[in-house]
Amino acid sequence: MIDRSNWDWETKEKAVPIDPWKENFSWVEEPYASPDGEQVAAIVNIDEGEFNVCVNGETWENPFEKIWYLRYAPDGRLTALVSDTAEWTVAVNGVPWEKKFGYVWNTLFSPDGKNIAVAAQADGEYCMALNGNPWETTFQNMTYFAMSPDGSKTAAVVQVEDFGEGEIHKFQKGCFTAALDGQAWDTRFVNLWNMAISPDGTKLAAEVRTSLYDYSIAVNGQVWDKTFQCVWQPVIHPVTGSVIAPVRTGGKWTLSQDGEFLWDQRFLQVWHQTFNADGKTLAAIVSPKYGRWTVAVNGQPWVVTFGTMVSDLVVSSDGSTIAALAKEGDQWKIVVNGSPWKDTFDMAWKPVIGPDNKQVGAKVEKRGKYTVVVNDRIWPKECDAAWDPVFSPDGEKILLRTVENGRYLRRILPVTEITG
Repeated sequence: MIDRSNWDWETKEKAVPIDPWKENFSWVEEPYASPDGEQVAAIVNIDEGEFNVCVNGETWENPFEKIWYLRYAPDGRLTALVSDTAEWTVAVNGVPWEKKFGYVWNTLFSPDGKNIAVAAQADGEYCMALNGNPWETTFQNMTYFAMSPDGSKTAAVVQVEDFGEGEIHKFQKGCFTAALDGQAWDTRFVNLWNMAISPDGTKLAAEVRTSLYDYSIAVNGQVWDKTFQCVWQPVIHPVTGSVIAPVRTGGKWTLSQDGEFLWDQRFLQVWHQTFNADGKTLAAIVSPKYGRWTVAVNGQPWVVTFGTMVSDLVVSSDGSTIAALAKEGDQWKIVVNGSPWKDTFDMAWKPVIGPDNKQVGAKVEKRGKYTVVVNDRIWPKECDAAWDPVFSPDGEKILLRTVENGRYLRRILPVTEITG
């Protein structure tokens, strides 16, 4: 996790004019704010075939032929996928990795930001690259990517057998598997999808299709004893290391742990299961009846349901607060512990839970303007852009990052200034 105690929580406001950037460059792409709010950055075009990144009004030392997917790592380092002399790599704070590739994509960060990975292609072969170091083994095709919680390991779904467009029999035998740090499983599958790596990096679990009609979960290449009508992405218990996945059987969905049913309840859909820190609270987005969505906690669904969707489920570290977004018609709500907040929005973003596990905030949009809402109270400021709010380590202050009237603003407010 990121230590936010050394961030500036005292200065009430800092501003960076960004409108002048439009006069200094041919064009300016969308801005990105650093996690601590001290920087705002954007990809800028200098001339034909010449791009750079502008950070607080200053460009990186060296330009590139192409730049895309500008993102801040959780530790505040600014990354981008860059091309020079028709080769691609990752630039971190303007410094490119030494290793170059034919193409790179899908940047992944560890939670502390110290490890950065991308999917890479070189000479028609595919691999993952971690902190600039590619796998020793490459593959002819690669999809779906994962990073271990500590960022030390990477995984991907890889193709290990050749087959032509008409070789259906070969496809049905299985031509795909999963690879962890470039080491492919011996087991072959018809398909594999989303994966999860255990905190200690010793266990890799994946959704697998064992035949045209059967699905299961494979762990380190070993398939669960049971197969199902369908499965969704597995997660790994933060303490025991057990693998939990949504499974469909008899036309209904539930959660399975290591191949055995975990919840007695059955639903029309179950997915996005999420643990708290000690694994004692397990929540998931569920559909208790056709066309209605809610959240189930340890198998028990909230009473309230929603018609369009429920998304962006978050669980506090102690499991006492569970928040999600809910959409009814074309309007979004924030729901906390089964109680919808009173206001609706044109759009809302993933809720943020404070360090006391009681405060909940979120970025929201209404009538084309952005603001934040905390504990069901709206901050009365309409902005041209905004980022997720960040609570101080003691939970008493909140960091707000916005764009207003051509200026990027970093504000520190007492939480009570919003909540009352």
